[in-house]
Amino acid sequence: MIRNPRTKRILSIPLFMLGGILILLAPENAWIGVILLSLGLAIEIAALIFSHRK
Repeated sequence: MIRNPRTKRILSIPLFMLGGILILLAPENAWIGVILLSLGLAIEIAALIFSHRK
């Protein structure tokens, strides 16, 4: 695991951005939308956990 807090912060920012983009691109009435939304949320949660771990 990465121990440097600055590196963690730098790596978590693109994860937040990727998760947000996936959430915004998810169509409303298709299964691919559900998959993209779930993937986006999972990436956002992973970024949160990654940025707050000590």
